[in-house]
Amino acid sequence: MGAATGGARIQVVAGLLFRAGRVLIARRPAGDPLGEVWEFPGGKLEAGETPAVALARELAEELGIAAEVGAEVERIDHDYPHLALTLIVHVCPRFAGEPRGLAGQALAWVAPAALADYAFPAADARLLARLPALAARWA
Repeated sequence: MGAATGGARIQVVAGLLFRAGRVLIARRPAGDPLGEVWEFPGGKLEAGETPAVALARELAEELGIAAEVGAEVERIDHDYPHLALTLIVHVCPRFAGEPRGLAGQALAWVAPAALADYAFPAADARLLARLPALAARWA
């Protein structure tokens, strides 16, 4: 897909949820094309959705929470060998409910400085570099 394979670029949205100076991450399932890496919760946009609407839907479906979707903080185009994607990241300043892995994914609240101890997809590199400053702003 994308430049590598001639298909369309997939739009994916992710949310930054902070609690007590930590950010929520989720582990991708076994057998995933990107491997069992950690990511910020979210998912693919469906036809006709804005990134904010898609993120609110994905967080409800995957985590069982009602999240307020705030400002877009990052937009990253990344090409993997098997797909091309645009990652759109929003901060979620407030949410109701306790996040839980409804799709069987492991969840962790991690201090931004400790994120280097977790494997993330390559598309997240620029966001990870900016996260300590973002966390200080919204934590």
